[in-house]
Amino acid sequence: MSELITPELVDLDLSADSKEAAARALAERMVESGRVTDLDGFLADVAAREAQMPTGLEGGIGIPHCRSPHVTAPTLAFGRAPAGVDFGAPDGPADLVFLIAAPAGADDAHLSILSTLARRLMRPEFVAALRAAATPAEAAALISGEPAAGPAAEAGTGPTAETDARADSPTPPVPPAAAGPAPAGDRGGSPAAGRPFRVVAVTSCPTGIAHTYMAAESLQQAAAEAGIDLRVETQGSAGFTRLAAQDIAAADAVVFAHDVPVRDRARFAGKPTVDTGVKAGIDRPAELLAEARDKAARGEIADHAPTPVEQAGEEADGYGAKLRTWLMSGVSYMVPFVAAGGLLIALAFAIGGYEINTAPSVAEHFVWTESASWAALLFQTGGLAFGFLVPVLAGYIAYGMADRPGLVPGFVGGAVALTIDAGFLGGLIAGLIAGGTVLAVQRLKVPTALRGIMPVVVLPLIGSAVTAFLMFLVVGKPVASLQQALTDWLSGLSGANAIILGVILGLMMCFDLGGPLNKVAYAFAIGGLATPNEGSLKVMAAVMAAGMVPPLAMALATTLRGRLFSKTERENGKAAWFLGASFISEGAIPFAAADPLRVIPAAMAGGAVTGALSMAFECTLRAPHGGIFVIPLIGNPLLYLIAIAAGTATTAGLVILLKGLRGREEPQTPAADRADQPRVTAAA
Repeated sequence: MSELITPELVDLDLSADSKEAAARALAERMVESGRVTDLDGFLADVAAREAQMPTGLEGGIGIPHCRSPHVTAPTLAFGRAPAGVDFGAPDGPADLVFLIAAPAGADDAHLSILSTLARRLMRPEFVAALRAAATPAEAAALISGEPAAGPAAEAGTGPTAETDARADSPTPPVPPAAAGPAPAGDRGGSPAAGRPFRVVAVTSCPTGIAHTYMAAESLQQAAAEAGIDLRVETQGSAGFTRLAAQDIAAADAVVFAHDVPVRDRARFAGKPTVDTGVKAGIDRPAELLAEARDKAARGEIADHAPTPVEQAGEEADGYGAKLRTWLMSGVSYMVPFVAAGGLLIALAFAIGGYEINTAPSVAEHFVWTESASWAALLFQTGGLAFGFLVPVLAGYIAYGMADRPGLVPGFVGGAVALTIDAGFLGGLIAGLIAGGTVLAVQRLKVPTALRGIMPVVVLPLIGSAVTAFLMFLVVGKPVASLQQALTDWLSGLSGANAIILGVILGLMMCFDLGGPLNKVAYAFAIGGLATPNEGSLKVMAAVMAAGMVPPLAMALATTLRGRLFSKTERENGKAAWFLGASFISEGAIPFAAADPLRVIPAAMAGGAVTGALSMAFECTLRAPHGGIFVIPLIGNPLLYLIAIAAGTATTAGLVILLKGLRGREEPQTPAADRADQPRVTAAA
């Protein structure tokens, strides 16, 4: 990393009372060195990344980082803050701050810097040397891995390039401790006499950057101390290199330290397994390795491996949180089918009219020169894609619960739901039944001879049979009746009830801009399209209209009062016109991330206005996506546009009002930068 950091990018007496001030102080050094071209634009990108997830690590470390178009070359700046800066770590403020900047699109460089630094930060001697460094040159040399004069170099604490070459590949075996292999009593009889206990491990975290590699390094250090032969597969954001099949086959036990699903987990089937979160891999690696040794000694092979959802989050997370995650798994995989199928159907209606749904099969009748034949082709193709909606929803709910063994029972249950007209609700129930059945079977003790065929034969067979039985004969008919009741209720929806529903849907669509609540509202709307009627078409119209409001409003606000926004936000505002018009609510995320307390309430207010007006105007929509580009398919299109305009004006006006009312002193910036300095910055 010698080209990434220089002594000029080091501040050994960083004075800052907030993470924003710390980032600004280090970013100014990057500007002075020519590594950053726009200070405020870069800081807005740093703030947006920080808003996604805190960048504080335990042990007094902060690693704010981002990719930004304002960065000319991958750069790392380091600050030592004696007073500490709060970066959101659970154990308190950070006194070692690393600001990492990479050019936009430079994923490999960005992730390489982060993963390499994360590994080094797990070495106590490296962290101690940084805290003891006497000069910026010494600190820069320590971070870059180059020899440097000073106490740290003399003590041999500086890392080397050789030790960092393993960032994204399976690690070589950790050599046993000098004392030789563990005593027979500790080995538990699992490994053959004369060789060390062998473990393979997988580490991963939601961002796939810092904690992934810190857990790997921590496990390696503990393995070296315990005399264990360890190989680690880091499943990071930059991809991963698989552990060799022979290494997995020779392993006595497996350790999973992860907060996201382990990719190709079936490779490790039949091994004693310790399954935990990535933080446990960092905080108590020795305990995990000892637990793996104990399980191997007892011959304990878990027939039920906790699913990624069961492992995610804090221990206090209840089944309500898990249920939400399972349902979101199904919805996330379903949405592309809905978008593709729905837009194909919408185009078919636009070309051939609504009577196109009675056209004969294009396999039997297709005239190349007739637009009606092309419209029929689009309609029938879209209908086939739409037909996967319920099976995919059920299949991936089951997948979220029980991993790959849940897929077949889930798809079968979804198909049964379609057969008995249980619809969207039936798909939800079928997915939960399928996943629960597979989880229950996985908990049973089975003979060793059957373990190899459990995921491929036994679990899909039993899961499909039980799910189909329950859906056909027990819960299917009541759910179908409930689905019909919901359809009838939507059909008769009018007046005040419709307006109240529009307000609720508008609030949900604009609360988290593509997050769980947004997806729940959207899933409710597209579930109604599976059995379209006047009420469900009104719901779809209200949902899409409200989802268009936040990005359109931010685009309007940056146009009317640009001085209230940073340069980067003004640029984002230009793109938000198109994103909002296309019904991409995520176009407002950069604004909400930088200033959530002002942007999100304003967005919700505008969404509620639009949802209520769309329902009051009795607007309808047959397409599940498309924004203004499907206006021909909207009932009462002029009033629909008025509803969107009213919500957009409401949100834009509130954002401008709230940003204009805030009292905040501007940070002092060099005179050369003041010409383009907005009066209020996004980091406020």
